Amino acid sequence: MLPDLFLGGLDVVFVNLNPAVYSVERGHYFARKSNKFWPCISASKLTLAMRMELGVARLGPEHDVLLPRFGIGFTDLVERPTPRAGDVSPAEFVDGAAALLRKLERFQPRIACFQGITGYRYVHASFAELSDRQPSLGLQAAHVGRTRLFLVPNPSGANAHYTRAEQTQWYDRVSDALAAE
Repeated sequence: MLPDLFLGGLDVVFVNLNPAVYSVERGHYFARKSNKFWPCISASKLTLAMRMELGVARLGPEHDVLLPRFGIGFTDLVERPTPRAGDVSPAEFVDGAAALLRKLERFQPRIACFQGITGYRYVHASFAELSDRQPSLGLQAAHVGRTRLFLVPNPSGANAHYTRAEQTQWYDRVSDALAAE
């Protein structure tokens, strides 16, 4: 399991499905080179200030532990590492959604950014007033306390539906949502 990089006062916490075994072995979020997260977040205006302060053009997995000081954190919906997200059972997602909602209530980041609809569906289902609506990418109608919920495509290399440019645009939209407050 990867440690939560989730504490109070964050602007954004990225909510991932569950850690890949490969990432756990390396001790960092999104450690696999085929994952689009680090290249796309590095091209996004969301991380411009931190890249400048760190003096790097591109962030990588080794920077995950530094990002909370810049207002960005990480957590997993399900803590158990698996080779594939498809190895996580629906019951684990239900339990993970309940635990995540408690974390969001406790730490109150400005935005909880869900990486992919698969995990977000379980959180979405916990809001009775939304039961008749299908979630879609972008800012969601639901919130947890002051925390707004945002859904972006899953950056996994296995998700070929979105290019790196499109994934980067979604992270830019997260930045825009923060700026709009």
